[in-house]
Amino acid sequence: MRRKLLFLITILGLAAAVAVPAALADSPNFHYANASINSSTGALDVSFKETGLGTTATTESVTLTVDTATAEYQCFNNGGKHPKAGNKETVSSSLTTTGTFPVRNGQTTGVISAGPPNQGDFACPSGQSLYLQSVTYSGITITGSAGDSLAATPDPISSGPIHLLISA
Repeated sequence: MRRKLLFLITILGLAAAVAVPAALADSPNFHYANASINSSTGALDVSFKETGLGTTATTESVTLTVDTATAEYQCFNNGGKHPKAGNKETVSSSLTTTGTFPVRNGQTTGVISAGPPNQGDFACPSGQSLYLQSVTYSGITITGSAGDSLAATPDPISSGPIHLLISA
């Protein structure tokens, strides 16, 4: 009777030892999602770390969603002046992009980027160049393939004046 009880306790202990780490290992969550604006492109870059991906995953799909991305474009002449107040366009849109990142030891880190919103049909007259003047992103969220998500910080984030040449 004692041997059977001892055997049963041993089997249950081994089962628990195997089941608990497996349950804990497959509990994905983001530790951080830090937003910044790339000063060379105006794109939103979000650096992140996601853990709890288990030991069998080799890649993880991460989606960046931006509820509102607003960009201001403006025309400038060859002398660097913006001759008409009408030669300016503000565009807003939502953005979504997905990237695949390598998983090592049950975790992944990376940077995922989106934006800025396209200027659409807005174009400059002959002799003027189009510049991206500023960009703002709000409602920034990253989501893993298991549905875990985290709001990025800071949110909203704005570039301030950047003056990036789009087309000459």
